Amino acid sequence: MSWTRRIRDILTDGDDRLPLGLTLLSAAIAGTVVFPLAWLVIEAVTVERSRAMELLFSSGTVEVLLNSLLLMAGVTVFSILLGVPLAYLTARTDLPFRRFWSVVAALPLVVPSYVGAFAFVSAFGPRGEFHDVLAPLGIDRVPEIYGLPGTILVITLYTYPYVYLTTRAALLSFDTTLIEAARTLNHGRLEAFRRVTLPVIRPAIAAGSLLAALYAVSDFGTPSIMRLPVFTRQIYVEYNAFGRDYAALLSLQLLAVVLVVLALEWLVRSNRDAHGDDAGSTNRLVNLGRWRWPATLLPASVSAVALLVPIWILLLWLLRSEAGRRPSMAFEPIQVINSVSVAAAAAVVAALAAIPIAYFAATSDSPLATLFERATYVGFAVPGIVLALALVYFGSGYLPWIYQTLPLLVFAYVVRFLPQVVGSTRTAILGVDPKLVEAGRTLGESSMGAFRRVTFPLTRSGIVAGAALVFLTTMKELPVTLILRPSGFETIVTQIWRAQETALYQYAVVPTLILLVISGLSMVVILTQEGGEEGL
Repeated sequence: MSWTRRIRDILTDGDDRLPLGLTLLSAAIAGTVVFPLAWLVIEAVTVERSRAMELLFSSGTVEVLLNSLLLMAGVTVFSILLGVPLAYLTARTDLPFRRFWSVVAALPLVVPSYVGAFAFVSAFGPRGEFHDVLAPLGIDRVPEIYGLPGTILVITLYTYPYVYLTTRAALLSFDTTLIEAARTLNHGRLEAFRRVTLPVIRPAIAAGSLLAALYAVSDFGTPSIMRLPVFTRQIYVEYNAFGRDYAALLSLQLLAVVLVVLALEWLVRSNRDAHGDDAGSTNRLVNLGRWRWPATLLPASVSAVALLVPIWILLLWLLRSEAGRRPSMAFEPIQVINSVSVAAAAAVVAALAAIPIAYFAATSDSPLATLFERATYVGFAVPGIVLALALVYFGSGYLPWIYQTLPLLVFAYVVRFLPQVVGSTRTAILGVDPKLVEAGRTLGESSMGAFRRVTFPLTRSGIVAGAALVFLTTMKELPVTLILRPSGFETIVTQIWRAQETALYQYAVVPTLILLVISGLSMVVILTQEGGEEGL
């Protein structure tokens, strides 16, 4: 069979031929995202087989694998347990001040997990601030914060917004008349949620859970501070010890774990993607009755622990630091400008790159569409330190003219965080009634015209939400920024890291608070784009 015939067969899905332009564009984007990771394969295949087997099956590697799997599973489960109820309360109930809680519940996403880890260790460690508060009450010991439980707690507090935001977006576009129909059939509120609402929002829950799981398995700062040996920490240690062989093998093992996670997530949502009907959606809210005010305890307690503890510790660092002032460590406004500019560039590029892949995945059952979408998630799961070093390898060896430039830095951000906008965009496209698109085509619009005039306006909120996630996570990304930034290019996170390295914690207060302020403003902008919301 000729290559032309084979390509034509691949691009044919049953009786429907796949759009050639969209397929090729999605393939190019997916290939570009995955290409830097070829460095891992190149490094791993050069390792002697006997040595590779010895390293991969050592007791230390088994411990790292087990800890990573338990961490990922724990963070995923608890992110769902927090994110879904919070999304339902703020999107579909008459919760008091629900727009306020909508913003506050999303704010932990902007707090770098390593900042949260420092704060929790300082607050709840063996000699922490919380211990000093409880000592007069006769309480000499507090639960151990180090290890697996503490790591799960901290990462969950700063990743549950992934599940919260994707689930909330799905609930806001959900047609509540379906619930009313179920209630008329004598289904209780809980039964109606299980049989009607849950199947519709399951893809959104799965998309957010996948992001939380991948973040947990790729986070470096929190496990290091919490003294938990996981893939990322061990890879970093091996790189610093010039153990490139072992680091490359661990990275490939981590990628294998990621592929399994992607497959499981795909099975969860497979054949369960439902199209909504924006034309018939309503704004009827669930009356909580006597539980209306007690229900505020959930968003209040979660946000208080996630936000107030770091702020409390940061202020204590500012007031109690005994170190002398150091002018060279002073915070400068240009650091904010640099952070915002590269984060905005990464968000725009990621949104543009995500639209073709998300549209292809949402409108086609072709295995190619699934493959291209799955490929975008690989970069998110790779530790930032590994991705950065891979780009250093390619940049310094093959593209010296782009090495240590802003375009390479922005490209690294896009590779890392593209799934955040792909997931929300795909969910938004699935919520568009196909009949509206068909109506546009019958009126003479081309496929591109129908997308521009029908699909895009209805999915804009999902695209904006995804781009905002890219913006916020780029603002707090540490390893990629430290390694790939141009010389002299200082940002908010580099200022925080310098303060941490020198133990001059007072210089980390201002940049961290600026991150929180920018997050709040960004979330307000996102909420103004969401449909089905009323003002405060």
